[in-house]
Formats: sequence, C-alpha cells, structure tokens
Amino acid sequence: MNFNVKNDTFLRALLRQPTEYTPLWMMRQAGRYLPEYCATRKRAGSFLNLCKSPDMATEVTLQPLERFPLDAAILFSDILTVPDAMGLGLYFAEGEGPKFERPLRTEADVMALRVPDIGKDLKYVTDAVSQIRKSLNGSVPLIGFSGSPWTLGCYMVEGGGSDDYAKVKTMMYKEPALMHHILSVTAEAVTLYLNAQIEAGAQAVMIFDSWGGALSHGAFHEFSLAYTQRIVDGLIKEKDGVKIPSIVFTKGGGLWIDSIANIGCDAVGLDWTMDIGIARQKVGHKVALQGNIDPTVLFATPEVIRNEVEKVLSSYGYGSGHVFNLGHGISQFTNPDNAAALVAAVHELSRKYH
Repeated sequence: MNFNVKNDTFLRALLRQPTEYTPLWMMRQAGRYLPEYCATRKRAGSFLNLCKSPDMATEVTLQPLERFPLDAAILFSDILTVPDAMGLGLYFAEGEGPKFERPLRTEADVMALRVPDIGKDLKYVTDAVSQIRKSLNGSVPLIGFSGSPWTLGCYMVEGGGSDDYAKVKTMMYKEPALMHHILSVTAEAVTLYLNAQIEAGAQAVMIFDSWGGALSHGAFHEFSLAYTQRIVDGLIKEKDGVKIPSIVFTKGGGLWIDSIANIGCDAVGLDWTMDIGIARQKVGHKVALQGNIDPTVLFATPEVIRNEVEKVLSSYGYGSGHVFNLGHGISQFTNPDNAAALVAAVHELSRKYH
C-alpha cells in the first residue's frame, strides 16, 4: 500500500506490515523539554493562544522533527479543546493546570451539553492539521488525536485535574444516567472531531484514555471502553484509498488489554507497567502495540537508556507490529540529548529484530 509518505515505517508497523526497524515517536514530543518550544510558548503569551494559532501549532509540531529523526509527527493541541468547544470555558491557572469555568455539576448542566460545531468551534485545530500536513511535505505521517469520553468527562465534572476523581465517580455511581449522557454526547463530538482531523490530513488517529485506569473492572468496561468503541466504530477507516489506522491508549489499562484489543482499533498503546512481550502474547495477532519505556528512564545516562531500549525491544521480540514510544508523556525536565539517545538507540538496536 502506498501511504504517500517518504517514511511510512510508522504506518506499516501499525498495520503489522514488515518494516526495516521499529519506528518511534514520543508522547508530548513537542513540548516543554525543548528550549525552542519554550521560546514559541513565550511568544504566544499563553498555552491556549499557542493551541489556537495554526501557525504556532505547526511550528511546535515540527520542532522535535527538526531535532530528532522521529518516524511520525503528532498534532500539537490539547485534549480539552473538545469540552472548551462545548462551552465549559477552559482556562489555565498559573501553576495549577487546566480548569473549567462551568463544570458539569447539576442535571441541568448535563442536559444542556451539546455536540459542538466542529467546522466552526474547532476550525483552528483542523486548520493546524492541514497546515502541518502541508509543511511535512510527505516526510513522515501526521497523527491526530483526542481524549476519550471518560477522560474528558472526568475533567468536565471535576472542573479540572483530580487526585481521587470523587465528583465524577460519585456521579457515575449515584446518577449513572447523567454520566452516560455526558459520555454519549462527548463520544459523538470526539468521533466528528477525529473524522474532521482525518479529512484535514491526519494519517492516523489516537484516543487518549488517560484516566481509564482510575476505574474498577466493571466501570471501565461500561463507562470508558464502551464509548471508546463507539468512536472507533464511527471513524473514517480509509481516505483516498489509504487506510487510516487508530490507536487506543489507556493509562493503567494493561489489565484490560484483551478487551481493548477487541474494539476494532489497529493498535493498543501501553504504559510502562505492562511487559510488552506478555501483551504481545495476549493480543499480538489482533493489534499492533505501541510503547512502553518508562519516561523517567530519560533522566538516566545514554548507556542506561540504551539498555532499557534493548529490554523493551527484546521483550517484544522479532517481527513487525511494534511502534516504540514512552509509557506516558515525556517530562518537561528531560534533557533533549537524552531524547536523542533514545531515538538513536531504537533505530539502531531494533534492526536485528526485523
């Protein structure tokens, strides 16, 4: 299959086709660990301005690719653009992370929730996707993404990040119909949003279920995975004769890898708590796997990084179907030289497995 990119290793690996080496990209690869990102962020004046300017979003998306020979670019944006477009009033409190002015606390709040007009309210994202795709000029594929309904729902009910998810879990257990309403509307919004990114030029899409691991076994399947599956079912699977792969990442979701692999996605992202070899034994004939080195390894020396890379690669073993990544986002305190050491080690050491 011709993917219309010079380096299609990432896309081939997602579809478990043969590759010469294991491709990699890094979660949050465009971000605060890069001095050039910090300079652009300063120029933007705020994180939201940066997200909402297609020019600047393009600039920071491309920065890590100018520095490292990564195998994919990922749209620079934030998962909370969707609830913001739904009218919850996203803002960033200095040093406190994202907050919402109008969280969903009452039945009236929940019932007023509407699917946003993606073409209008999220045009800045699709404009950025088009611009990035054009700027990449066919060098590597572009990944689009969204948060999962459960993860977005957590922020929407809590009003920001949370340590215990007490408000959202209380609603889930006490008022399940309200929680299902939030998730249903959000799943519809996310499906339209990801499809709009695909139409604008995204060549693969990823769903981040960052808080799925906070749930019990039963609640995960009912309140998180069921809605992720709804999105996967509704995604554009092919554009201009080229397949558009989908990746689902649930932080803390290793326990449920069998269930996640059954929802129709092309790849499952793993955090660092699960052995990738065991994951492959369980689901490797169904999906590709993405991950899963502990991002904190990047605080060690290049020698340690190289050894840890080898452990992940040898655990996965021979053959295709592996996209190397971190088990979660790269820390802002990472030395970019260590990120370079990771990329070099993966590209060099993985060849013997292909």
